[in-house]
Amino acid sequence: MADGTVAAAAAAIDAGDTAQGERILRDILSQETTPTDEARLSEKEAALLRLGQLYRDTKNAEALAAVVRDSRQFMASIAKAKTAKLVRVLIDYFGDIPNSQTIQINVTRENAAWAEKERRIFLKQNLETKLIQLYYEAGQYRDALPLIATLLRELKRLDDKMVLTEVHLLESKVNHAISNFPKAKAALTSARATANSIYCPPAMQAQLDMQSGILHAEDKDYNTAASYFYETLEGFASMDDPRAPRALKYMLLCKIMLNQHEEVSTILEGKIASRYKEDSVTVMQTVAKAQADRSLEAFERTLKDNREELSQDPIIRTHLAALYDSLLEQNLLRVIEPYSRVELAHIAKLVHQPVREVEQKLSQMILDKSLHGILDQGAGCLVVYDEVQDDETYESTLGTLKHISRVVDSLYHKASALA
Repeated sequence: MADGTVAAAAAAIDAGDTAQGERILRDILSQETTPTDEARLSEKEAALLRLGQLYRDTKNAEALAAVVRDSRQFMASIAKAKTAKLVRVLIDYFGDIPNSQTIQINVTRENAAWAEKERRIFLKQNLETKLIQLYYEAGQYRDALPLIATLLRELKRLDDKMVLTEVHLLESKVNHAISNFPKAKAALTSARATANSIYCPPAMQAQLDMQSGILHAEDKDYNTAASYFYETLEGFASMDDPRAPRALKYMLLCKIMLNQHEEVSTILEGKIASRYKEDSVTVMQTVAKAQADRSLEAFERTLKDNREELSQDPIIRTHLAALYDSLLEQNLLRVIEPYSRVELAHIAKLVHQPVREVEQKLSQMILDKSLHGILDQGAGCLVVYDEVQDDETYESTLGTLKHISRVVDSLYHKASALA
């Protein structure tokens, strides 16, 4: 009884006897089968998945990798479409095992090479797409880029638009990660154009909207970015996708960057957002309050107390760094407003920042012309000048002289023609 045998292994595992369950499953996988024995092949397929689940649940990455490698001979005897699904499922199991990313990358790369050797083109492209995603998540961007270029050429030749959309999206993410924003935007445009020519699944559409929001936020177009993040939130929420809270955080971040801190609480009370009132989301309310109070001290305390929620995500970290810079500038301008000459140490004390950091920020503000003054480093002071008003008379006179010059030139040309 095929099902009974796999069921017996599952029962043993559920009862806590994992060794017995593992032995039964390995016995099933070691049995000889023929390509025509569909019942036995189905039994081995079920045993392979259950063994993979066992190693996933016991966090045994090495054993799971061995299962994937050892199953290639069996996979060569089943339908190609079924093989692709089976391999992807087994490789995805690594995602639930801590510190298994390197093994997962190696196993995916090995299986992609095996698929190419066996001329299983669909499986190869599927695995290479997964490999690019793993490279991206591991921060191995230089390994991802050449693989993206090769895979895109193949996919365009075969006109596989669904996978092509996915790879273009990954290309955009990788280029964004290395700060190549023009290529990131171009890749996203290609992904959207390809997606528009086919039926785009909701999950893929939500990912495209997420990437669009991220790139608009990089351009400081926070209104458009917030709209895209709202579309992403709706898409992920409709599927109960675990990425929905991340989209909500990004939308709240845009509202904070727009200085619309009062909208943060309103959004969190909404029908969709109220489902995701977890710590990683509600912390954005604390950031919004610190911004509303223009309190640099409260902002720093929030960052310190919620380091995991706010600093580990590179998107949030980048924009909050810009917000911190803006708050520091506002605080410095408020502190130095009454003075024409003030000690740097006194400014640093009032804004609760190191003197060196205050000095660097004031230098930047002077160069950006957001502050008129000079730093007297010998005396450790800031000398503030009155803001210089533009002399409209000078500009007007300069414009008049330009007009006179053009008139004189015109008269000269006409006189030359008459002569």
